[in-house]
Amino acid sequence: MQKDIALDLQEGSISKNLLSIATPTMLGFTFQMFYDLVDMMWIGRISAEAVAGITIFSTMFWIVNILNEIIGTSSISLISQSYGKGDQDRTSLCIEQTLTFKAMVAVLAGVIFSIILRPLLGFFTQDPVVSEAALSYGYIRIFFLPIMFSSYTVNTAFRCVGDAKRPMIIMVTAAILNIVLDPIFIFDTIPGTSIPGLGLGVFGAALATVISISVTFIIGFAYVLSNKTKVKIKLKRLLKLNFEIDKKLITIGLPNGIEAFLRNLVGIFTLKFITYYGTETVAAMGIGNRLIGFAFMPLLGLSMASSTIVGQSLGFENLNRAKATARTAAIFGSVIMVLVCVITFIFPESIMKIFINDPTVVEIGVPMLRIIFPCLILAGVVMGYGSVFSGSGYNRPYLYASVIARWAVQIPLMFLIVKILKVSVEWVWLTFLIAEFVEMLVMIINYRMGKWETNRV
Repeated sequence: MQKDIALDLQEGSISKNLLSIATPTMLGFTFQMFYDLVDMMWIGRISAEAVAGITIFSTMFWIVNILNEIIGTSSISLISQSYGKGDQDRTSLCIEQTLTFKAMVAVLAGVIFSIILRPLLGFFTQDPVVSEAALSYGYIRIFFLPIMFSSYTVNTAFRCVGDAKRPMIIMVTAAILNIVLDPIFIFDTIPGTSIPGLGLGVFGAALATVISISVTFIIGFAYVLSNKTKVKIKLKRLLKLNFEIDKKLITIGLPNGIEAFLRNLVGIFTLKFITYYGTETVAAMGIGNRLIGFAFMPLLGLSMASSTIVGQSLGFENLNRAKATARTAAIFGSVIMVLVCVITFIFPESIMKIFINDPTVVEIGVPMLRIIFPCLILAGVVMGYGSVFSGSGYNRPYLYASVIARWAVQIPLMFLIVKILKVSVEWVWLTFLIAEFVEMLVMIINYRMGKWETNRV
């Protein structure tokens, strides 16, 4: 196999190459999150309790997504470095094992999570309406977890070989399908029309999501099986586990997984602290989480693109290009987030009213958006320079940064604010900004220490 198959990202302008991968990825994820915002907007028309229930479920659901984080992060470095070396057979083998192994893990995780879901809900709320909304939304999402994980794998595989357009097409298709199905499934009558809907409520929102994910997975897998793309697999090898690669799929991304677990455990503790301020505050935080997720998509696109180029650069033994790519991603990300923060700071009330008409929720949400959104500027630096860790397979800095920023700083501050000082919720929002600043410092220190520079998988 000739090594020049990876030269498309190893030559020419770094900015141009970065944007050529990042832009389709950004668009794909932005459409995906745009659906989440539309989803929240429709659910907000049901009730604040419905929003709160889905917020609680989504917070817990991220525990399961940690497994996707571990295997997905590992697969980025395995696939991109194999492709950068020009080893097509190993590239295919890594993709095949990621598909098979991640699907198996998803089945096991889904079974366990479906058993513990109801007891976990009791930790957050005693409101039967909120609990019922979470259960109606949650069980079907859990059932389709293997399809969701496999869909992520297909998209990651394409990005790792430098093809970001197909994942964009897949994700945009999913978002559009979701947006069309949501009002049909949720309401008795489609809002703004006299057309009858199915009236399934929050269950309908979940059903629209899993149908869209399933349809787009079929589209993505059809691309793979066509054998006309850079992503090629052998169906026979999907039925076999490869211990050497599967071990790496667990171990390379394990620090990321532990970091994601700890970060989401922080989310669970945060949600518990927020419940002391009432259902309306939980609903406001749920809307804020969706908005932050939407605004975060450009950073995710830049990070994935940068990680791909870094991984290929390291496979190609081009360290200077890897560094320059990460630096460029950090600059682009921070500048974009400054613009986002300016818009949010000027129009927070209008933004909140898009999703819910409850005046109490809107009133709580205005200062929340103004305080939390500047975190994204710092996150731009974190995601840019952090891409060297994903690309190289040296992922410990994510864990170090999370433990220090979230557990040594944010959780103690929230405990002090909520349980001891008992001051307003605005002080809770401020802990997010402080923690993000600490996380940025830790990531930059680890980047400059340079241990990632010699790491290969």
